[in-house]
Amino acid sequence: MSSSAFAPFCSKRVCDIQTIHRDLCVLDAFKGSGLDLVIGLPNGMVKDLSNNPDHALTWVKDNVQSYLPSTHIVGIAVGNEVLGGGDLDLQTSLFPAIKNIYNATQKLNLDSIVQITTAHSQAVFGTSYPPSSCVFKQDVSQNMKKLLELFSQMGSPFCLNAYPFLAYMGSPDQIDINYALFNPTQGIYDEKTDLHYDNMLDAQIDAAYAALEDAGFGKMEVVVTETGWASHGDANEEAATLDNARTYNYNLRKRLAKRKGTPRRPKSMLKAYIFALFNENSKPGPTSERNFGLYKPDGSITYDIGFPALKSSSSVSSLLSIKEIGAQSWHWSYISVLSSCASMLFLFLRL
Repeated sequence: MSSSAFAPFCSKRVCDIQTIHRDLCVLDAFKGSGLDLVIGLPNGMVKDLSNNPDHALTWVKDNVQSYLPSTHIVGIAVGNEVLGGGDLDLQTSLFPAIKNIYNATQKLNLDSIVQITTAHSQAVFGTSYPPSSCVFKQDVSQNMKKLLELFSQMGSPFCLNAYPFLAYMGSPDQIDINYALFNPTQGIYDEKTDLHYDNMLDAQIDAAYAALEDAGFGKMEVVVTETGWASHGDANEEAATLDNARTYNYNLRKRLAKRKGTPRRPKSMLKAYIFALFNENSKPGPTSERNFGLYKPDGSITYDIGFPALKSSSSVSSLLSIKEIGAQSWHWSYISVLSSCASMLFLFLRL
């Protein structure tokens, strides 16, 4: 795969792409592309690097330093949705792993170039309705506070995977689907803050801000590192339709184009990553898990969200070689897109 595979994005004035991937062939493909990359460190490596600072230093040398500056690596994402998961050893290993990676970037004088993050699911929160009531769960608060202190020191954001689709699927009788899809609706009112929410994603983000404020980190930015809607599902996943997926992502694109924040943080422009660029035909679980992509595996577009760069083409099909590489082991990738109108639109490709 060569950098020409990204021509459909660059030709439409899409100027930034971030990918989380540690396969050497993929990193080579981005050389000279002028696109930003974030390299992912998978959950399976977290425990080892938490106990071995030398391994962390070697990892950063091999996967980051050796590709600079021709490959524009701007970040490292350590693990994904670790806190709130079922592996307690992994949870306690996350902080020392991130600390070791950070120390490695300092030793290599990369800490001012490469930002370190980790993404959280909503499993780290207690009740999040209304948004102002949200706090971190007691069983994750100790590990979370250490992470937040380190991220505050590093200047890193709080990364959140937020899915109105999953929230709606969990309580379809209690949630208006139009509220989840950004469609016109009366929304909800938070009496404590006197704030109105006309869509669920804003409410989920402000719930995270409330939890951060409760923990003493109210100045930290929230970045949505995954959000999307499944275009197909099983019989019991009635909301997973092509029309709903198109509606959600199209409306999300319009929401991001406004360059505004949330009701709780109106001056902080929302940044969000759409999950995903490609459908994942080999992914286990319910049918919806395999149908979040804007593209099908053959390179044809699943549905149009009105973004000029997202069109079916042979060049896009050549990106599928990434999936062939990624099928050999666990990888995940972000694709971020900055449109010509300067609105922020981010795409997420998980491998």
